[in-house]
Amino acid sequence: MSTNKARHILILKCGFQKSPYEYTLYIKGNSQGRFMVVSLYVDDLIFTGNDVKMLKEFQHSMMAEFKMTDLGELHHFLGIEVHQSEKRIFISQESYAKEVLKMFMMKNANPVFTPCITGLKLSKEGEGKLVNSTIFKSLVGKLMYLTSKRPGIMYVVSLVSRFMEKPYPNHWEVAKKILRYVKGTIDYGIFYKANTLVDLIGYMDSDLAGSIDDSRSTSGYVFHLGSGAVSWSSKKQSVVALSTTEAEYIAASYAGCQLIWLRGILESLKQKQSKSTILFCDNSSTI
Repeated sequence: MSTNKARHILILKCGFQKSPYEYTLYIKGNSQGRFMVVSLYVDDLIFTGNDVKMLKEFQHSMMAEFKMTDLGELHHFLGIEVHQSEKRIFISQESYAKEVLKMFMMKNANPVFTPCITGLKLSKEGEGKLVNSTIFKSLVGKLMYLTSKRPGIMYVVSLVSRFMEKPYPNHWEVAKKILRYVKGTIDYGIFYKANTLVDLIGYMDSDLAGSIDDSRSTSGYVFHLGSGAVSWSSKKQSVVALSTTEAEYIAASYAGCQLIWLRGILESLKQKQSKSTILFCDNSSTI
């Protein structure tokens, strides 16, 4: 039996229930309001809760069964930095971003403060000699991981990822500009403030026929909970929309699916949304 499966079985034996919305999330609670959450990722495990005794009991159960190292309060996880206090949590990827800049010799590059120009469009057909696709794929992969805590680069990273097979110099220049933006915003992250409203709010948008090569539109959304964003995406639509209304409606449907999932996750975490979630859309025909 794999270690990961054995941990899963032990967690269930400890009285946890697996979330029906996320298979790596386990929740345990009782009628006295004691509550604990465990997130399992391959060989790494994060847990939190509102009762110190419950946390200690779980920790001892796991360490008695497996060879584990207690790293204390969460500070780093999978390249993500976490700064915690009683009134706030700040999440960033500053150290990882610095490693990426060094890897692609952009450590001393001139910073910019926008990730791309407004209305940027790229085509699979370019001019000049093809860029080394292996290096380009590596760069895009690193940038994709940076989007896990940087929603501001989600759109343009998704855009350049469409040209990994045959990258031209103009694709490479756009990717390098993203790195220059990361350099200029190296300390950016997401700030979550305590004692704020925990109402889930969503925003969605789309362009029309933004892709030059196949006339497909791009959907985008971001969801906020309290003071910070918790979920975001930018993705090319799978069909060709024939109007702005249709493109926006597809984007709204895409965001709506994510919204239902997020509400389910929050319900698992004892943060059930008591009223309908607002999803903002700027197209009256779609509404």
